[in-house]
Order: sequence, then structure tokens, then C-alpha cells
Amino acid sequence: MENFEGKTVPQVVFKTRQNNEFVDVSTDDIFKDKTVVVFSLPGAFTPTCSSTHLPRYNELAKTFKENGVDEIICISVNDAFVMDAWKENQEAENITLMPDGNGHFSDGMGMLVDKSDIGFGMRSWRYSMLVKDGVIEKQFIEPDVPGDPFEVSDADTMLNYINPNAKKPAAISMITRPGCPFCAKAKEMLKKEGMDFEEITLGKDASLRSVRAMTGSEMVPQVFIDGNHIGGSEELAAYLKESAVA
Repeated sequence: MENFEGKTVPQVVFKTRQNNEFVDVSTDDIFKDKTVVVFSLPGAFTPTCSSTHLPRYNELAKTFKENGVDEIICISVNDAFVMDAWKENQEAENITLMPDGNGHFSDGMGMLVDKSDIGFGMRSWRYSMLVKDGVIEKQFIEPDVPGDPFEVSDADTMLNYINPNAKKPAAISMITRPGCPFCAKAKEMLKKEGMDFEEITLGKDASLRSVRAMTGSEMVPQVFIDGNHIGGSEELAAYLKESAVA
């Protein structure tokens, strides 16, 4: 795969959907006078794209913005309907998903590859790039090996290039129950600190058996930060107080 660093991104028109109508979005609309991170992948709803590639960029979007990135674009050779459905399914509110349905952008990047052997037809190779005012400053291209390698186009690699000392957000999950006042208190504490978290709701995302298995208790909320079990709202308050002192 050819590296396009120092070159201008291809001039194409993306066929997007806005307010139930097709809307043309040009290359200039996306890149002109902006710093943009782009990551491109083989297809919406596919395993690696859904489990890791898109979610991590979405998770780190705030940090990218703090480090000078205006927008994060995900490009795939899928139509607008598929990309919109995937964004909703992934709850990727921090990412702009751009449909390259005809593969024109991917082809212009030299990244259009034939995946007919698995019934995909022509798709994009997996890569990422940092684009400033339409010019590609840095590009990370996955190695040209069989399968679907995912080694260098990830969000962390891109963020480390932009700023190796960037402070990444803590990974926080909280098990809650609808109507629980202690859960509401814990969520408010995290929001006040500007700490994003994933909410796991009992009866929807998890059961009491799961809570017992993970914590030895049936009480909620149960908060986990960076792999550590913090506990309930009181324990969270103590943790945040200690972190502030440290």
C-alpha cells in the first residue's frame, strides 16, 4: 500500500443522509481549514471494526479535541443507510461516519482492495491518517498481509503520534438500577468531574447474578475504574476525594 503523506486527499463527493434526504458532502466540506483524523475500515458491523476500532476513537474523541483535532471521520465502503444504522448501534456520537459507497475516496487513496473471497466485493484497506487543511501529515497503514490486520491504525497509536503525553480518560463502568437514588448520586459525581462512563443497567444489560459474580454484593451502584472495583456511591466519593488530593 502506498503512503500518501504530504499529498492532498482525493477530491470526491460523499452521498450522506440528513433529515431523511440525500445530501452531498465534498472533500472541502470535511477538510478545508481543519485538522481531521480519519480512520478507514473494511465494513460497518464487522467484528474488529465494531468491537475495537470505532469504539476506541469514540472514547478518545474528547482527548483528540483537547489536542487540536477538529473532527474524527470514519470512512467505509458502505452506503449512507448502513453507516447511519451502524452509528446508532454503536452509539458513536463523537464520530462522523462517512459513506464511501462507490469506493471513490478509497480508490483515490490507493486503498481499495478486492475482498470478493469473503463476499464483500471491493472494500477499503484499514488505515488512519492525520489531515491538516486537506494535506495528509501522517498515515498509518496496516501491513499488507492476508486477513484483516489491526496493528497501527488504532486510536491510541494516532493519539500518541499527535501528543505522546496526552492524558487519556479513565475507563469507567457503573452498574445501576432504574430509580436508584444512590446510582443517580454516583452518576452526578462523575459528571461533575467531567469523567465519562459506561452505564450498565440491571434488567437491560446485566442481571443480579452478574453483580454478585463481579462484586459479591447485590447492592448498586457498583463502580469500576481502570480495572479496579471501587464500590458504591460512598466509596466513589472517597476515591474522587483521594484522587483530588493526590
